[in-house]
Amino acid sequence: MDWKDVRGPDDIINIGKEKFTGFGKFLPLAIIGFLLLIGLTGTIYSIGPDEVGVVQRFGRYAYMTSPGLHAKLPFGIDKMTPIKVKRVFKEEFGVRTLRAGVKTQYSPHKYPEESLMLTGDLNILDVRWIVQFKVKDARDLLFKTRDPGDNVRDISEVVMRRLVGDYRVDEVLTTEREEINDLAQIEMQKILDNYQTGVQIVTVKLQDVNPPNEVKPAFNEVNEAKQEKERMINQAWEAYNKVIPRARGEAEKTIREAEGYQLDKVNRAKGEAERFMDTWAEYKKAPEITQKRLYLETMVEVIPKAKEKYIIDSEQTSILPLLNIGQKGGQQQ
Repeated sequence: MDWKDVRGPDDIINIGKEKFTGFGKFLPLAIIGFLLLIGLTGTIYSIGPDEVGVVQRFGRYAYMTSPGLHAKLPFGIDKMTPIKVKRVFKEEFGVRTLRAGVKTQYSPHKYPEESLMLTGDLNILDVRWIVQFKVKDARDLLFKTRDPGDNVRDISEVVMRRLVGDYRVDEVLTTEREEINDLAQIEMQKILDNYQTGVQIVTVKLQDVNPPNEVKPAFNEVNEAKQEKERMINQAWEAYNKVIPRARGEAEKTIREAEGYQLDKVNRAKGEAERFMDTWAEYKKAPEITQKRLYLETMVEVIPKAKEKYIIDSEQTSILPLLNIGQKGGQQQ
């Protein structure tokens, strides 16, 4: 029907019916295409390199997918939740980081409700620390805990307050910090595993431990007195370590020298006695030969020491003319 042939309202109605009937042929195809588009959109999904995908079918856990492209059932049958399992999360206590970098900027606001703690010797400390954690079981994290961050914060505060309460104030400030870090990590992990939260504690680290500002001057004076005490004790031990070992060494040296002298004298005496006994035995065998040998040995020792030597005939009755006493004797004297 053409518009030129319209005569009244009934003709206009007939024209609308003809157009609607022509469009109605394509309506089912359009609906089917729309549904297919929605289905394809909800079927294909991607998992990042640091994630895993937990797939639920009608709300119940079905399976877990690794990084990459995957497909699932559309129209709400399957639901996929990505969980970051390789990312390390951080919770801060007593401090908040505004911007991390080479020069990290922290919030000027204080959090005393988190950081003020009582030590074992009834002192108050401002303890600030961080906890780093990551997901080790995506299924437990999704189905057995509602807010893992709050769980980590609550458990960390409970454990840290109990541990700080077991140590003296000077131990928390200096010598036992590493031990507190290790014990806090172990106990937090034990509690989180007991509740099946699917969270793994990577590290617990005390950042800054100080007395409150109100008592810091008095605390510094106490520390200075303790340091002075330790310095004097160390100096005394230094002097002790210098004198006592030296005296012990000298005493040991004197003892060893005396023992050596004693051994030398005893051995020499034994040697002389044995030599005398051997000489006596030989003398008894041939007295003349032994006497002559002893005489010759004595002459060998004496003659080199004499300045002037006189050889006298055995038949000479007097040696006075040979000595020239007149020149070297009484006349010059």
